Amino acid sequence: MWIFFILLSPAQIMDTDSSSLRVGVVGYGHLGQFLVDKLLKAGPGLGLVLGFVWNRNPDKLQGSVPAELILDDLSSFANRRCDVVVEVCHPQIVRDFGLKFLSKSHLMVGSPSALSDPDLNQKLRQASLQHGRTLYIPSGALWGGQDIQRMNASGTLKALFIRMSKHPSCFRLTGDVLGDWTEGEGRRVLFRGSVADLCPLAPNNVNTMAAAAVAAGTLGFTGVQGEIVSDTALRDFHVVEVEVTGPDGFSVHTVRRNPAKLGAVTGSATYNSFWNSLLVCRGHGGTVYLC
Repeated sequence: MWIFFILLSPAQIMDTDSSSLRVGVVGYGHLGQFLVDKLLKAGPGLGLVLGFVWNRNPDKLQGSVPAELILDDLSSFANRRCDVVVEVCHPQIVRDFGLKFLSKSHLMVGSPSALSDPDLNQKLRQASLQHGRTLYIPSGALWGGQDIQRMNASGTLKALFIRMSKHPSCFRLTGDVLGDWTEGEGRRVLFRGSVADLCPLAPNNVNTMAAAAVAAGTLGFTGVQGEIVSDTALRDFHVVEVEVTGPDGFSVHTVRRNPAKLGAVTGSATYNSFWNSLLVCRGHGGTVYLC
C-alpha cells in the first residue's frame, strides 16, 4: 500500500475555504496587532482568513503570531495569494510597495497621508484601474466622510477644514516642531495650511485629514485645509473637528472626541473603525473607495 504525503506551502496553510477572503496585514504596531487578533478570532466566522503578517521588526512577531503566518520578506507577499493587503505600517511602505500590492490584490491604505504626493496618488489610481483592484481608504477617525464624498460628487462642496487637537505626547512629527513642549503649557497651534503641506510634517498623525482629502476629490490635498493643535489639557482624548462649507450659507461643524491614552497616536474608537472598514473590502472594481 502506498501512502502519499502532500506538503502545503505557507500560502495554502489555513486556506480551508476557497470562498473566504484572504487578508495580509503589513505592520504590527498597536493597530496591526488589533486587526491580526480580530482576524484570528472573529475572521473565520465572517469569511475572513489571515494570510500573512509582516513587520519591519520581525522579532516582534515571534510568539505572538503563528509561525506559518509570518512573512519574512515583504517582496514575496504574492506567494501568499491574498485578496486584500492591509497596510498599517508607514507611508513609506505605500510608496515602496503600493503599486506591487495593487498588481496582485486589493489594497487598504492605513497611511493615506502617502497620497499627498500627487505623483504617487496618480500612479496608485492608474494601477487600481489597470488591474481592476480597489484602492480602499479607511475612514478612521473621520466623521461624515461619505457625506463629504456625496457633496463632492454633486459639486456642492465649497470648502473643507479639519482641526486635530491632541496631547503633545501623541504627536509624531518630523523635525523639531514640538521638541520643547512642557506639561501644563496649554494649547499651541503647530500648523495651519493645506493638507498637502501638513502630511509630510505629521505623516503618522493626519491620516484622518488625508482620508478627507480623498473624499473631497475636487478640492484635493492642496484645497483641503488642516490644523494640528498641541494641548496639554487633552490627557484622555483626541479631538477632531470637521467644518464643511456648501453653497448658499450651508455649513456643518462636527466635533469628535476619541478616547486615547497619553502617547497614543491612534484613539481607541479608531480601532473598531478600521475593523469595520476591512469588512467592506471585498472588491469594488478598479477605483478608489472610501470605506
